[in-house]
Amino acid sequence: MSNKGDYYEILGLSRSASDAEIKDAYRKLALKYHPDRNKAPGAEDKFKKVSEAYAVLSDPNKRRQYDMLGHAGFDRRYSPEDIFQGVDFESIFRDFGFGFGFNFEDFFSPFFGRRRFRRRIVKGRDIVHDVKISLEEAARGIEKRIQVRRMEKCGTCKGTGASPGTSPKSCTKCKGVGQIRNVQRNRFSMFVQVVPCDKCRGKGEVIESPCKKCRGIGLEERKRRIAVKIPSGIATGYQLRLKGQGEVPPNEGVPGDLYINMYVSPHKYFERVGDNLLYNLEIGFPQAALGARIPVPTLEGNTEVKIHRGTRSGDVIRLKGKGMPSLHRHGRGDLLVRVDVSVPKKLSKRQKMLVEELAKEFKQEVDSGGRFF
Repeated sequence: MSNKGDYYEILGLSRSASDAEIKDAYRKLALKYHPDRNKAPGAEDKFKKVSEAYAVLSDPNKRRQYDMLGHAGFDRRYSPEDIFQGVDFESIFRDFGFGFGFNFEDFFSPFFGRRRFRRRIVKGRDIVHDVKISLEEAARGIEKRIQVRRMEKCGTCKGTGASPGTSPKSCTKCKGVGQIRNVQRNRFSMFVQVVPCDKCRGKGEVIESPCKKCRGIGLEERKRRIAVKIPSGIATGYQLRLKGQGEVPPNEGVPGDLYINMYVSPHKYFERVGDNLLYNLEIGFPQAALGARIPVPTLEGNTEVKIHRGTRSGDVIRLKGKGMPSLHRHGRGDLLVRVDVSVPKKLSKRQKMLVEELAKEFKQEVDSGGRFF
């Protein structure tokens, strides 16, 4: 039903219309064009259009995307089935007062062709698990085996909830539908209320002989060891998703997901700054003044850095490609060697004499035992 006019124009509203105005406009138009009340040619098509417009504009998320993307962009993102998913038409028709209580699927399917509205798929509970790794493991990537507790189908009854050798029976009250339709009629209208069956609790079947192991639930808790592939370059705060590795829901449905919260342990040498690694290198004054070659650690082992003459505290030496691998792109960060020129707190007599001589050479005043020169 795309490309059949602007949704706001169909409902006769401005783009700043409130939720209440949208609902009120649809209420009036649906009452006017409903095929059970209006047999004029084109009434049914008009009813479809106003229903689609309401389905989009009454949902804050769909309305926001429609406003941003326009009709063409919105239609590429939402199928006709998705547009009507989760829309509460029933409360609006119930409020009409002339008997349009209905089962949503049965009521709308003749107007929109094939049966478009799926029963909501039940999903099992998601699981969250924390994993801690070293910086070296984060750099190279690693496969970790973790142990989780989760609900799975009972191994005794295979998830049916019934004792071995028996099976669930179709509910006699709702005839296996899982719903009870309460019909109220008066002279001018009919109201149909659909509620879950109280005998089978909406399942459509009853278990006469429950499984002793799971007590009829069909699920049991188990420990599972799961392999988790951790990509290189991962950092603390990232979350990995393992689809379908969560818990199984009761009855039919799909398993939940397993979410892995990643923590990278602090390193004794390096501080991580994005993809770069920072290493603090302490050197002496002679090395800073005269230059030197000093070994420093990297993730792959020691390497040598060149200290140039005249290096000062705070100077940074960059070793290209010696940092962390980039998680979402090619390449690696750098190793940043930050130099700290250390000053000894205690000197021997000879060391003191040599420093005093150096001070004289540079014509710098120093405190030498209370004497300045």
